[in-house]
Amino acid sequence: MNTSIGQVSETFGEKTVDVERGDWITLLSRCRDEGYEFFDWLTGVDDPPEGFFVVAHVYNPATLDRLLLRTWVPRSDPTLPSAVGVYRGANWHERETFEMFGVVFEGHPHLVPLLLPEGFEGHPLRKEFILAARVAKPWPGAKEPGEAAPSRRKVLPPGVPPDWDAPSSTSLPAPSLALREGAEPAEPAEPAESAESVESAGESDG
Repeated sequence: MNTSIGQVSETFGEKTVDVERGDWITLLSRCRDEGYEFFDWLTGVDDPPEGFFVVAHVYNPATLDRLLLRTWVPRSDPTLPSAVGVYRGANWHERETFEMFGVVFEGHPHLVPLLLPEGFEGHPLRKEFILAARVAKPWPGAKEPGEAAPSRRKVLPPGVPPDWDAPSSTSLPAPSLALREGAEPAEPAEPAESAESVESAGESDG
């Protein structure tokens, strides 16, 4: 492949091409035209404190070659041209990266959340995102086999501000087992006979 527009590196047999974000679409288009027709996936990688990597994996079915394509966007302006015009399969991947990392793909036909519920605030895969469950629920186990379980109630997980007000844990009612449509409810199990009833039955038989 002609990689004159990017810097090529190889790790464990996997080739990676790094380009400036202004050359992102040019790189993708060149890969597609040179036989890397199969778009596998695209995602983000938080690279604190300055920005994010956006990585795509493409595949050449004729030569069985694979490539990682990578660019970097700054945290102050996390924008990148959408790859949907080159690889239609990038559509959902860009939506997921948008909601998980906050990278905006300019020109995307429908850049809306894909996985998170409506009204969710924040980007869960950013490293500064606070996982509330790690604070609200005490850690139950030890770090190493045979080591006494440490007290985690007084130690905040990494990235949690010391003055952060953790939500209180709540116990949720057990979910009811919903019957499938048209299915008959199972018959209740008969209670097991007690030892006294078995003995009395034996005496009456004798």
